[in-house]
Amino acid sequence: MKLGEFKLHKKSGNARRASFMTAHGSFETPCFMAVGTKATVKAMTPEELKTCGTQVVLGNTYHLHLRPGEKLIKKLGGLHKFMNWDGPILTDSGGFQIFSLSGLRKMSEEGVEFRSHIDGSKYFISPEKSMEIQMDLGSDIIMAFDECLKYPAEDHEIKRSMDLTYRWLVRSAKAMTRSESLLFGIIQGGLSLEHRKYSLEQVTSVDLPGYALGGFSVGEPIHLMHELLPDIAPLMPENKPRYLMGVGTPLDLIISIDAGIDMFDCVLPTRVARNGTLYTWQGKVSIKQEKYKEDPTALDLECDCYTCKNYSKAYLRHLFMSGEILSSRLNTIHNLYFYMALMAKAREAIEQERWDEFRDNCLTRFTRSDKES
Repeated sequence: MKLGEFKLHKKSGNARRASFMTAHGSFETPCFMAVGTKATVKAMTPEELKTCGTQVVLGNTYHLHLRPGEKLIKKLGGLHKFMNWDGPILTDSGGFQIFSLSGLRKMSEEGVEFRSHIDGSKYFISPEKSMEIQMDLGSDIIMAFDECLKYPAEDHEIKRSMDLTYRWLVRSAKAMTRSESLLFGIIQGGLSLEHRKYSLEQVTSVDLPGYALGGFSVGEPIHLMHELLPDIAPLMPENKPRYLMGVGTPLDLIISIDAGIDMFDCVLPTRVARNGTLYTWQGKVSIKQEKYKEDPTALDLECDCYTCKNYSKAYLRHLFMSGEILSSRLNTIHNLYFYMALMAKAREAIEQERWDEFRDNCLTRFTRSDKES
């Protein structure tokens, strides 16, 4: 495969099994990317990430720009060497984090002026600056600079934002000078299918290696995203990877794969692991519950991760209740392993033409779990 090539191996309905080639190797889809915001996936070493089945790590442009700075990372050999990860790295544009700053930012056609959440110092990021930062980091996949609106937003706000996102995409594409980095455009449009189609037409008019759906998981009722995805995802280019940004739960992933999405990222599995919530094939487990105090059984009998093979629920509860660092590590190892195993089983089911059966089984398990939690 050549750089930027997307190879579609199998389809089952809208669900897709494919491969995508980057400068640091290819990865298989459907794919969940582990979020390494500050050049680290919290509580995990790169070796552990690989053991869990991680193919791609996501870095955060905003946070890395503020600390330690992309120039230092470039000087030290780029983000891959800096964090000792030799697989593909995707970096977001920083747009989502900047727009979440609310009162600390000032937006214009040129870009966004904002104050650091760390020390209040002033910064300015334009589409060109975002591309420069990400290229200095040495990212394999670079996300275009876009505007992510809050939910809910008025129609006129969404239209203005889509047009601005398109203009910024054109500028982002023109600013690309590093051939090893692949630029993805971001489709916005809120929860309106009409707006999403409009943004899709704008964004895909710029020929890029891949495209993403942004502006979800911003506070909207999740069922509205579930209802919209089957209408918009299949309209995205068939011969390019489709990336749903910032999503989500195991249930979200299965519904999204069924709609035709290929790539995902979310802080959820690592964040909730540190708070004592674990995803299993039987559903969500809150390990802090009293009923696990004397439970000698493994967390998930269907899981082969290091945590499940070596420790009991009673021990995991003890670690969490005692505030031990090992709690975060063992819980994160399990949750990431579970997410990667879910993606691997999804790929296998599509390949073996068992997708409908696998999807329905997962939907039954995860829907029941969400209702019980």
